[in-house]
Amino acid sequence: MNLLRRGCPAAMLLSTWRERTSSALSEAYYQPSLTAEYDEDSPGGDFDFFSKLVTKWETAARLPGESTRQVVVRSGVVLGRGGGAIGHMLLPFRLGLGGPIGPGHQFFPWIHIRDLAGILTHAVEASHVQGVLNGVAPAPTTTNAEFAKAFGAALGRPAFIPLPSVVVQAVFGRERAIMLLEGQKVVPRRTLATGYQYSFPELGAALKEVVA
Repeated sequence: MNLLRRGCPAAMLLSTWRERTSSALSEAYYQPSLTAEYDEDSPGGDFDFFSKLVTKWETAARLPGESTRQVVVRSGVVLGRGGGAIGHMLLPFRLGLGGPIGPGHQFFPWIHIRDLAGILTHAVEASHVQGVLNGVAPAPTTTNAEFAKAFGAALGRPAFIPLPSVVVQAVFGRERAIMLLEGQKVVPRRTLATGYQYSFPELGAALKEVVA
């Protein structure tokens, strides 16, 4: 690995990526809220099953000592082709049956798959990067309703049929329903401070690329 040849400690990366590790978002580390804003230094990871699960993932992946540069990436909803969040939503939205979940005003932390890969690569190649990085787009005010509208627009379909809160609770259970119905406003403050340049900072362009 060329990082070692340069005399830089190896970077240990943990990406708690929804589509690859669990049905829980790693942004579930932060408590759902309609008003709070969370960055990489915000507290969390101790209030419900999913937040504690993320804490256990991160703890298990850390190596003892300080000889290894360690980076943890907490990802939002990953937008990409061929599966994941988009795969589950594509059919109803193509049929014009998509819409916001519950009230729709809850925050929706998202990231394009190319940027998630880019953040991981950046963390490996940039020796100054360490600690927690929020793997979300720099558009923290995106709400679930705005996401649904943008997704419908990318497909050329209406997206106004909401999924009622009672149905969400019945299908997903209480804890996951809270995460979906309330959401979190998560900002990638440290990710941006490290110098990472997003390929898809805006939702509309990200969704158009995904469904093209």
